[in-house]
Amino acid sequence: MRGIELSAHHPILTIQDGVVFASNGNLILPFRLELPEIYSVSESDFEALHSTWFQALKTLPAGTVIHKQDIYLKATYDASPLPSETFLAKSTQRYFQGRPTMTHTSYLFFVYGKNRALNNPAFVNPFKKVATGIPSLLEGNLKSFVRQVEDAVAFVNNSKKLQLIPVSADQFKAYTKAYFNGYTTDMDTDILLGSELTIGDQHWDVLSMNSELCFGESVSSSIPNGQFSSEAFGFHQGFIDGLGLQLQENHVVNQILYLDDKQKWRKILEGRIEELKKSSRFGTQNQVILQKVQQILAQINEDDQSRVIRGHLNLLYWSEDKSRLSGIAAAIKAEFKELDILPYYPRGEQRKKYFLNSYPSYATLFSDSDLYVSDLKAALCLWLNTTTYRSDDSGILFQDRVFNTPVLKDVWDESKKRIKARNFAIFAPTGEGKSFLANNILRQYFEAGVRLVIIDLGGSYTKFARLYPDQYALLRYKEGTSLGINPFFVTHPEVIEADHLEDLTQFLLELLASDTPLGKPQTVALKKVLRHYYLEVRQDHSLETFYQFVKAFKTDLLESLDIPDSYLSLDYILHILSEYVSGGLYSFLFASGDDQTFRLEDKRMIIFELDDVKDNRELLAVMLKLIKTAIQRTIWKNRSEKGIILFDEFAKQLKFDNVLESVEFYYQAIRKQNGAIGIILQSINQLPQNHTSASILENTQVIYSLHNEKGYADLQQRLHLTDHDVNQLYSMRNNLTGTRKYTELFLKIGKQSNVYRLEVPREVYAAYLTDGAQSDVLQKLYERHGCMERAIQEFLNIK
Repeated sequence: MRGIELSAHHPILTIQDGVVFASNGNLILPFRLELPEIYSVSESDFEALHSTWFQALKTLPAGTVIHKQDIYLKATYDASPLPSETFLAKSTQRYFQGRPTMTHTSYLFFVYGKNRALNNPAFVNPFKKVATGIPSLLEGNLKSFVRQVEDAVAFVNNSKKLQLIPVSADQFKAYTKAYFNGYTTDMDTDILLGSELTIGDQHWDVLSMNSELCFGESVSSSIPNGQFSSEAFGFHQGFIDGLGLQLQENHVVNQILYLDDKQKWRKILEGRIEELKKSSRFGTQNQVILQKVQQILAQINEDDQSRVIRGHLNLLYWSEDKSRLSGIAAAIKAEFKELDILPYYPRGEQRKKYFLNSYPSYATLFSDSDLYVSDLKAALCLWLNTTTYRSDDSGILFQDRVFNTPVLKDVWDESKKRIKARNFAIFAPTGEGKSFLANNILRQYFEAGVRLVIIDLGGSYTKFARLYPDQYALLRYKEGTSLGINPFFVTHPEVIEADHLEDLTQFLLELLASDTPLGKPQTVALKKVLRHYYLEVRQDHSLETFYQFVKAFKTDLLESLDIPDSYLSLDYILHILSEYVSGGLYSFLFASGDDQTFRLEDKRMIIFELDDVKDNRELLAVMLKLIKTAIQRTIWKNRSEKGIILFDEFAKQLKFDNVLESVEFYYQAIRKQNGAIGIILQSINQLPQNHTSASILENTQVIYSLHNEKGYADLQQRLHLTDHDVNQLYSMRNNLTGTRKYTELFLKIGKQSNVYRLEVPREVYAAYLTDGAQSDVLQKLYERHGCMERAIQEFLNIK
């Protein structure tokens, strides 16, 4: 066996201004390629990507070599960057730490060969130094080549789904070392070339497409995805995506194109056809080759935009366990068979050559026996155009659909790159996990410092809220129990802000709720009375003390404030408020305890549970007013802090007077308050088809949907979803058995959509429980311990 030491045969002479000067005289312009996420691309998107590549590359000069290299490496997920400050966050971090996954890096190299004719003998020593000096970037041909590559890159970067990023000198040196070190990271090693290819303790092998005989009947930019498609809908993937991320093994896919002169190849093909016609009777293989060459020539003659290329595709794969190579090869061959492609298995010198020449500076060294002849359009169907799920810098944690590893999606979009309004909606029938998903979203928002106001009808959020005992307020009507809110409380009574008086006036108007709305003179009069109350009463501010103050001074109160008797009836006010103070039917609602400092502003999470008051018009009016007060005090007045308002079971809340109009106002105003609104519906048809609902939907740019066996036609129509959005919706599958239970969800942020998974550790699952026997057990444990974290831990031990 012969070994190769990179230090003794380094392929790089120098790197200048983004151009790599190789020791064999070739020049390389290296780029890293950012691709769209797997499963996010539709059939028409694949066609558009194919067209982009063709338009960008077809005008590059003859003699250009384009080398696309996709590197797939097994990895384990590093959960250390995930939040870990809270009980649930720590559980999540531990749960996903070390989970098997894959990394994918895609490169595109433009190679300017010293041998512009690209006619090589069968074997060339790639390490032979032929460069006598470093050519100048100002040389005519070279300068023209760089400019043409820059034009092609600019064209690609103007597309919506692709991005070519220049590779720096340090990055290219690191790439070179990684390639020749066999992607071994814990040591430097050598390559042993002989009957076998060994790098360090890894055994390597290769399969390739190296002639026209490898091809099947046809190629296309995409094909149906067998896993997710059905007779009812089509879900597409790239033509050779089965050899990319879906092949979950260490491997490198090399796709190399030699751009040749069209007229030259027309003459060559015509001559080859004549030779094959003479020899076709001597074997069926010659007949097959004749037919393929005739097809290529016909395509060249019929299509003015055709571009003849010679191409090569190979897959390098490796394993520490040599016996596994045959299994990996079998998986690759099975994928090729699905595409009607017959791969070539090189041995000995050929295998060595394929590995060495798959490094970009040596990609010009393949001979005709290693290359197929085709049109550029057909060759580009063999390109890999998708990559792994991509995490944003921050956001809500979901899981990808391939490995169930965490993916952060920025559904807030502070910089407004994808959306201008961050309002969201969740759609799913009963039992599909709407509240579970909402818990997951809100809990992560809350732990990231976002204020929450939740309007709920079913007690879906109390368990996770109780994990933060000093930071939430649960406002739920219970006969004889105070709501725990004192709307009259102020921190500094000597300075009463106008906004506070406005809020308090509106609150009292809700309580007074007469059939005849009070006009401007009446509201001004009420504000004067309130202001005078704060000037005279310096402590213990509450509805009770306000009532007693008005009652004690009602005889001359209006006269002292210069308020005409016709503007305000103090007797009427005292009569109505008597229901809510000592001795009144609802006196317990605003009863003040020992802690007079308890206010809405102190709490970062406020949950209103309306289930017990939804049929009581009086109490419901009070609760809805408190909701408005909570929103104004926690979100409207804290623009420096992010805030979210969630309406759970929104359809039921729409039955309440004026709720739809109030929500429309919130939707229009919330963006300026650094906030967002969320609604949860079983069906989009629960929103009435009117102008108000249309305005709400227009201002909702983050859409979540869970599985719906009744279909998604109405969702598509009213949200203007694309056909691929709908295909993604139909492709969702849940797995609620086995060790990794998950649900799949459709998430659309602006115009970008994909399907994600929601998988959580047991601790998080317990915190999100909303009903059933398990929920009851956990509730009893909480009542026993008074600590939700301890209750969850004991609950899991019991199980």
